[in-house]
This record gives sequence, structure tokens and C-alpha cells, in this order.
Amino acid sequence: MSAAAADAVEVPKKAKKGLPKKLVMILAVVVLLVAAGGGAAVYLLKKRAAEAAAAAEEGDDAEDVAHDTGKKDHKAPPNFLPLEAFVVNLADRDQERFAQIGVTLQVDDPKVAEELKLYMPAIRNGVLMILSHKTSAELLERAGKEKLATEIMRESVRPLGIEIEVDDAPVHDEATADAEEKPAKKKRKKAPAVHNPVEHVHFSSFIIQ
Repeated sequence: MSAAAADAVEVPKKAKKGLPKKLVMILAVVVLLVAAGGGAAVYLLKKRAAEAAAAAEEGDDAEDVAHDTGKKDHKAPPNFLPLEAFVVNLADRDQERFAQIGVTLQVDDPKVAEELKLYMPAIRNGVLMILSHKTSAELLERAGKEKLATEIMRESVRPLGIEIEVDDAPVHDEATADAEEKPAKKKRKKAPAVHNPVEHVHFSSFIIQ
């Protein structure tokens, strides 16, 4: 065999031997890249876990400090539900009197305000029934207005199935009230506390004519 023929035969053999080495190198690079990517992912996960733990510890510390110092979070703004003004004839017998009263309910939750809107016809009916049994003399007194606010509070939550106790006794002068207060307290039993979502009843207008 000539030298040229020998060289021709030898070249493919070298090429065949070099091919697996390249594949091995490529596979090695791929393995290294995968390992590096996995290591980076593990590092990031550990870093995020450490940051979350640190944030939780800071939050606990802040709560402890607020508890120790007696500081409270800022209260959310109140939720007001204005009602349309009530115009009603009063129960005066000597002359015809009427009242025009604006009422706004303050509730502890905006969801309750939305729920009360669904029962507004029933609420207005209850309030009108209360007003129609009032006299101008009762409503002109501060005690009469305060009692009216309590009664409106009761009527505003009654459609929701909430019953709160209200003193329906008529307003007397101070001497009569003092004389009747003690025996009334002896007979009255304390009712269990009921959560009332209506916190206050505000009068936006109060006109007696």
C-alpha cells in the first residue's frame, strides 16, 4: 500500500476517535450549566426564605412594641348612611304640629350600610311610626331627642333580626323620674348583650313647626 493510501485510511480513523471527545466535552458543559443553574435557584430560594423570616420577625417586634407602648392603629373612617328627611304630623292634641327631621346612621361596617339600604322601606316605616306618636313638647327637649335617637337605632336594625332593648317609658320630670327609678331598677332584669352594628344616630336637621 502506498503512503498516500495509508494517509487516506488513517484520517477517518482520527476523525472517528475525535468525535466522542467532543461529545463528552459538550455533555460536560451541559452538566455544568445545569448544576450552576440549580445552585443559583437553591441560593435564591434560600435568600427569599431568609428575607421572609426576617420580615416576620420585624413584624412581631413592631407588634410587641405597639403592645408595650399602648399605641393603637389609626381607626378607619366612620361609615355614614344618610336617610331621606322625615316629615310627619305629631301627636299634639291642642294644635296641629309637624316635624321635619333628617337622620344619618353611623354603622361599624360598610357592608352593613349596604345591607340596610335593602331594608330601607321597612326602616323608614318604623321611624315614621315612632315620630307619629311623639308630641312637640317631647321632641323639643334634649331628653326627648336622645330617646328618639335610641328608638330609631332599635328600628333601624330590627329588619336585620337584631332586637335591642329600649326603655319605652314616657319622659317625666326629674322628680317623678327619680321617684320611679329605684323600684324600676329592682324589677328589671339585665338582658344579654347584643351586638348592634348601628353605633350612633345623628340628626342632620330637626325642625318642629
